Amino acid sequence: MSSGDSTPAPQWDPEQYNRFAAEREQPFWDLRALLEPVASPRVADLGCGDGRLTAALHRELGAASTMGLDLSPAMLAEAGRHAGEPVTFVSGDLGAWRGSGFDIVFSNAALQWVPDHAAALERWRGSLAEGGQLAVQVPAKADHPSHAVLRELAAERLGPAAPADPVATNVLPPEAYAALLDGLGFTRQHVRLQVYPHRLASAAEVVEWMKGTSLTRFRRVLDPSDYESLVEEYRRRLVLALPAGRPYLYAFKRILLWGRLPG
Repeated sequence: MSSGDSTPAPQWDPEQYNRFAAEREQPFWDLRALLEPVASPRVADLGCGDGRLTAALHRELGAASTMGLDLSPAMLAEAGRHAGEPVTFVSGDLGAWRGSGFDIVFSNAALQWVPDHAAALERWRGSLAEGGQLAVQVPAKADHPSHAVLRELAAERLGPAAPADPVATNVLPPEAYAALLDGLGFTRQHVRLQVYPHRLASAAEVVEWMKGTSLTRFRRVLDPSDYESLVEEYRRRLVLALPAGRPYLYAFKRILLWGRLPG
């Protein structure tokens, strides 16, 4: 969910993020469905957030142990409620992380914060045991007005100091992930682009969604009054850019990728 020094670290608000918990969870469980059964696996959940789904994944997989990693103090404070052997949570930069002997490395909606996905996936591949599985999901909607309007506004307000849109900057096309998995020795793989249709009460609700994710990167570089000013102007422009009907269909594109090593 949060990365590290490689991208300006967002300031996460677990309560805001979970306003759309049901919508955010569906890709997690779709990613889990790609995993093949393994007896008592060792699991790493990179970008674990508040830990609730990490604990659920541990139970679902019948894992021997599960390690959740995140860099957000706020998220890790929440995750502590789900900790206890054999589920542990640690602070760390998922972009630089490298482990060893894991049967499953799982990362849902977090890798987009990390530049150079080829290097990150190579480290994660090196963290797997023989026959290990890698499962990753990233958003892929940089072309949606929710992102395009924000990039334009940020450039106007902050110029070169504007924090980059990680989805536009870091996320690769699906075919690039397929090539990466192949080059890393994953002899079996599945990569797909999927659209998740979210029915929100109105177009203005997209701003509330973005306050839980993409807008978080501005909290670190703006004082509270400037941040609120940016959010209000973003709201005004985005509502004009999106259809006015109710409910609003937020068509959210995501890439899901899975690979398994031989052995």
